[in-house]
Amino acid sequence: MRTTTLLGRAALLAGAALLALTGTATAADGDADDTGDAPSEAGTSFRTATAIRQDQEATAEASTGDYLYWAFPVDTGQRATVHATVKLPEAAARHAASTWQVDVYDGLKRRQACRLGTPKRTAAQDAASVSLSCSLRTVRAWSEQWANDPLPGTYYLRLTVTGLKADDLGLPVRTEVKVTATDAGGAQAVDGALAEPLVPGAGSDKQRPAEVTEPEDGWSSGWWSSRWLWTGAGGVLAALAGVGGYALTRGSGRPARVPQGL
Repeated sequence: MRTTTLLGRAALLAGAALLALTGTATAADGDADDTGDAPSEAGTSFRTATAIRQDQEATAEASTGDYLYWAFPVDTGQRATVHATVKLPEAAARHAASTWQVDVYDGLKRRQACRLGTPKRTAAQDAASVSLSCSLRTVRAWSEQWANDPLPGTYYLRLTVTGLKADDLGLPVRTEVKVTATDAGGAQAVDGALAEPLVPGAGSDKQRPAEVTEPEDGWSSGWWSSRWLWTGAGGVLAALAGVGGYALTRGSGRPARVPQGL
């Protein structure tokens, strides 16, 4: 009976600890950002990139051949994917197929490789639209100076046509872009953190895009990951095993009977 009581108390403590850790994780993640009014234009350079938030659909009217730029935030532990769709001009107005491409750059203007997706695609002359995507690597909290690892901060999406007949330059197009992100989890977490996220214009306003966004609850700086949850759970289970082992080896506490006559 005593053993059962001890194990029951330990189980309650374990559950309380896990609930506390889960609550901390929820608080760290925060509520989803309010998408607000979606931007309806795009910048034409890094400096004039239009700021958008994650999960916010943005549109822009442009001319074929323009370079279009958007800026968006990606925080530690996130895997971001950019989506872009180009509504092409009427087929009768075009003379040949066109090739479109999306490129993603970090706050240091370093081009980031796509882990998955189709960042470049050719649209036939009679195609009504073309869709592109690029999934980035997991953003790390810290990296060596010589590495090209993606770090938390502002990222840039650039959309343009790379293969086009000269006769089709200037035709009107409509673009739609969206950035989504998922949490990679503690398996991708690393020790260390940047002093500041890579947000352009930290030392100068000349390269700061208009209304650069960041998470509403601020940058995480890499202090939280689900590794804390697993570490806490492991500690609780170890304590539970210790209490159970002590209760089992201690027994009832009564000395064994010695046969009479010995």
